[in-house]
Amino acid sequence: MTRVAAIDCGTNSIRLLIADRAEGALVDVVRRMEIVRLGQGVDRTGRLDPQALERTLAATRDYAAECRTHGVQALRFVATSATRDAENREEFFAGVREALGVEVEVITGEEEAALSFAGAVSILGAQDPAPNLVVDIGGGSTELVLGERQVDRAISLDIGSVRMTERHIRTDPPAPEQVAAARGDIGAALDRAADELDLSRVRTLVGVAGSVTTLTALALGLDAYRPEQINGARLSLEHVRAAAQALLTMSRQERGALAFMHTGRVDVIGAGALIWAEVVDRVAQAVADGGGHLDEVITSEHDILDGIALSV
Repeated sequence: MTRVAAIDCGTNSIRLLIADRAEGALVDVVRRMEIVRLGQGVDRTGRLDPQALERTLAATRDYAAECRTHGVQALRFVATSATRDAENREEFFAGVREALGVEVEVITGEEEAALSFAGAVSILGAQDPAPNLVVDIGGGSTELVLGERQVDRAISLDIGSVRMTERHIRTDPPAPEQVAAARGDIGAALDRAADELDLSRVRTLVGVAGSVTTLTALALGLDAYRPEQINGARLSLEHVRAAAQALLTMSRQERGALAFMHTGRVDVIGAGALIWAEVVDRVAQAVADGGGHLDEVITSEHDILDGIALSV
């Protein structure tokens, strides 16, 4: 048995998993998540904002202390979309190196998708037919990966909850024309995905990460964020659409009052929910066009973080 740590630093959040790994399985010791918004403004400026950088490095130092406390033997720090895009990413790399003694691994969208796939499909059972499509909606990008128990094809799209919010959302709640503009961006990205992935093959659709899990909590009517109920939840397409529409039409105050809503997602959850609803509709239509039927989607609490821990 090896005690490992995985850190996933995305556009909106940084997350830590400390787990005992034995025979390809994980037993959780610590799971943490902080909203640091590292990608704040990157789409506009091409640089990491100094305050966002400091928030992220403060969380990294905190995670380093947690790793020492729990006797971590091996560690992997993975960074995704925001860091790939930033001109001053070397400042970030140096701060992480000083705090943890490891190098930041800036992975490609395809690598990100493969790690997400490994974590997400770990919850599926014999009743869930393949091929599986795993959709990981981040702050700066969305990964789609198609496969059975291994990856067949994957693609990374430059649509994410933070990126779509910064590009299109100007009012609270967003005006119809703002939603339409975001939907247009999402649709264009999904057109590209459809050129590279045969979406008609999908038989099980799995969504991961905060936009999907938060939408699921709303659809389930939860009175708090309850991972044990969210993980493995099955929602009809109608429930996904209704929850996305509700999040898009709520005011910031209404979203913030939801007991399961993380404060760091209040401003970007509408765009994240819109991305998920658009993906669900596009995949369902492709499956129907191919003679199949998709009437539910599955939410997984296990995602890229678990994939990183399994790969350490």
